[in-house]
Amino acid sequence: VQLQASGGGLVQAGGSLRLSCAACGGTFSSYSMGWFRQAPGKEREFVASLTWSGSSTEYSDAVKGRFTISRDNAQKMVYLQMNSLKPEDTAVYYCAAGAGYYRAVDSLYNYWGQGTLVTVSS
Repeated sequence: VQLQASGGGLVQAGGSLRLSCAACGGTFSSYSMGWFRQAPGKEREFVASLTWSGSSTEYSDAVKGRFTISRDNAQKMVYLQMNSLKPEDTAVYYCAAGAGYYRAVDSLYNYWGQGTLVTVSS
């Protein structure tokens, strides 16, 4: 599976962005999906994940209530709607696909996109 993340950009604090991740190859609907992020000088951290059907989701405490992960299996897309953005959300955001439901365990995900940069100004 190849993943291509997009939708990043510069936004003011309090604003919104929607990230997209397009998949090609493989059976997209059989993979769980996750979003992770890495801020400058920091380790990669979990943001959100959902099962192959989208029926179960998880969020980090840092984004819970502000971000929403969703997917469209017919279009082979996964999304991350980000609202009420804060400067501390500034990072490169990565989408990942997993053969199992790996939740926050990034080392278990099988495929990774190239990342898209989100910058939130104060």
